Amino acid sequence: MTRREWLTIYRQTFLKTLTGLLDKPMWLMLLLSLCLMSTVYLNHSVWDLPVGVVDQDHSHASRLLIRDLDSTPKASMVSYQSVQEARNDLNLRKLFAVLVVPTDFEQKMLAGKSVVIPMFGDATNRLANGQIQINIQSAYQSMVSSYNTELLLQSGFSHRQAQVLLTPIVGQTIDLFNPGTSFAAIVFPGLLVMLLQHSLLIASVRTNIAVNSAPNGKPAIPVVLGALSALIPIWLFLSIVLFVLWPWVLGYRQTATIAEILLLTFPFLLAVLGLGKLITECLRSVEMIYLTLAFITTPVFYISGTIWPRQAMPDWVWLVSSAFPSTWATKAIAGVNQMGLPFSEVWGDIIKMLILGVVYTLLGIGLGILRDSGKFRTLLHRKKPLKND
Repeated sequence: MTRREWLTIYRQTFLKTLTGLLDKPMWLMLLLSLCLMSTVYLNHSVWDLPVGVVDQDHSHASRLLIRDLDSTPKASMVSYQSVQEARNDLNLRKLFAVLVVPTDFEQKMLAGKSVVIPMFGDATNRLANGQIQINIQSAYQSMVSSYNTELLLQSGFSHRQAQVLLTPIVGQTIDLFNPGTSFAAIVFPGLLVMLLQHSLLIASVRTNIAVNSAPNGKPAIPVVLGALSALIPIWLFLSIVLFVLWPWVLGYRQTATIAEILLLTFPFLLAVLGLGKLITECLRSVEMIYLTLAFITTPVFYISGTIWPRQAMPDWVWLVSSAFPSTWATKAIAGVNQMGLPFSEVWGDIIKMLILGVVYTLLGIGLGILRDSGKFRTLLHRKKPLKND
């Protein structure tokens, strides 16, 4: 086959596959799924969480604590007369937490005694419960600092002396890489990467099976490359919608340009196409592949480092996670587009995605050669030696 014939076959297959995808745009269902799934992130973070409060002290300190808590953006205080009534509403999911200000709260605090503030929380919602705990600790520390300042002023200290005594070291926090408005700004890119990977795996597997089941026998290399490369323009367009347009619609902070998003997405798509080739050669059944992908996507999302930090994982779990392109794509895209990392910081992630693509492609080709030659089946089903009668 001459070079001109090779390019002609490649171009014809590319255009035929691309035209078929545009005539029946089933890939647009990904956008519908995205719209439905991402509606939970419209508020960016948790706000005005109802928290029940039972004030058993009715002192200036207790009212100051409740007022400070109510002024925080995360909590909205609801007063109750009894602890049992508040706990009943907590069990009915009307509240996220119940705070009890104990009797003699102000007197014990002024006397320097230990003060315990009981709090009952809904542990089934860790994000909301954690935000409430942070707000309560912050409000309590603010109230204690206010009381200590007042006591020092009454003892003859100046405002400056009281400030130096209470906070001898003044710290300043500078946002180096700001993750955006909330935790959702980091989780959201991971979800988008998983959607992109799952949809492209399904499309690439179907394309591989359609090409291999052609009546002309085993397809030529330009046919396979033309069919698979026709998927890239569609999923590059989807990547712009997922990583640029949709976060802008939701109002999330973005720092990457469209060119940078495309440069990050392109090696990711190549790696996913390589993984799709390996999966196709391993299973060679549409039904088995669909079932496998349905069970794989969710665990891969959890071990990707988006939900749970890599440092807290066992080493072997992280080793499995690092074998998936989505792990490095999430790290690179979230770092550049949400956290403001310079593009030079993610070259290592891009190289890892390209290496994964090459390794998966070579493994898929090698496995396909073994299966077509019959050696793979021979290795799996060795004949047992006949026994002598």
